[in-house]
Amino acid sequence: MSEQEGQFSGTMEVRERHKFEVGVLETYLKSNIAGFHGPLEVAQFKGGQSNPSYMLTTPSKKYVLRRKPPGKLLPSAHAVDREYRVITALSNTAVPVPKTYCLCEDENVIGTMFYVMEFMDGDIEWDPALSGYSKANRVGVFDSMNASMAALHMVDYKSVGLETFGKPTEYLARQISRWTKQYRASETETIDAMDKLMEWLPENIPSGEETAIVHGDYRLDNTVLDKESHNVIAILDWELATLGHPLADFSYHCMTWRLEPELFRGLKGLDLPALGIPTEEQYVEAYCQRTGRESIENWDFYAAYNMFRLAAILQGIVGRIKDGTASNKNAADVTQRVKPLAKRGWEQVEKIIKGA
Repeated sequence: MSEQEGQFSGTMEVRERHKFEVGVLETYLKSNIAGFHGPLEVAQFKGGQSNPSYMLTTPSKKYVLRRKPPGKLLPSAHAVDREYRVITALSNTAVPVPKTYCLCEDENVIGTMFYVMEFMDGDIEWDPALSGYSKANRVGVFDSMNASMAALHMVDYKSVGLETFGKPTEYLARQISRWTKQYRASETETIDAMDKLMEWLPENIPSGEETAIVHGDYRLDNTVLDKESHNVIAILDWELATLGHPLADFSYHCMTWRLEPELFRGLKGLDLPALGIPTEEQYVEAYCQRTGRESIENWDFYAAYNMFRLAAILQGIVGRIKDGTASNKNAADVTQRVKPLAKRGWEQVEKIIKGA
């Protein structure tokens, strides 16, 4: 996931452990991207917990390279080939995505698998309150985010060639099982709330199957905003994309309203009407209108599931810190978030139990 913090927040010199032979890459790109001409300059984007990302600059154009990190990796993590596949498939839909150019599975080129895509010259914002924006512009940003996610979930995955991109059934059961295993593989301490969630969630999955293309980590800082209109012009970081339940995907996005700013860039506790930001209820209603829903049942279950999932994802970073493979120098900050997220997830479950 999107364990990423600051995926495209400025560039720096390539980290020593992420360096590769630029000349070899340039030769490869000349043969695999139409119109590519050197000389090539490479810088690394700051941040990026998951897949190291690079700015490729030529005299005529800029590109972005995303690669698997070197070192020991968790099973099924860092799937840059899946990122490439879904972005490419969505290129002719209403979903805003960068243009893709090539996927390289030959690890001899730069050491790990990578792909190259268009550089989207826009703004990436990390503060969900959009402090530097006017009230009117905040309204527009949130409406555009809502519309972009609704557009994704309305895509006919079969018509864009993604019918084999994932299993179309039992998404929640499989996700809970997957993140339980990932969490256990990275576990560094016993967290009672996580143990309770891992026991309760698989036994209480809501009935009803829905299948759509899900992003898996849709949030403000994984979008690029147009510098003038502030509309979403690209959705980034598709590492966790698959076929799954759209409400699980949408409710992950909506955790922003249920978490404080310091816990995980949330909106809880802020005066949303004064800022021009919709309430959670208003945002959900807009999504329902765009996707033809009357309402969403079991909303608190989806919230609990996603807080558990996010805690497991962040625990994966903690595990990689211990292994020395985390790629963000600020990665250790996430160790302070796992336990509070798990606790918040269990509070959602307690709310469900009391209301039953």
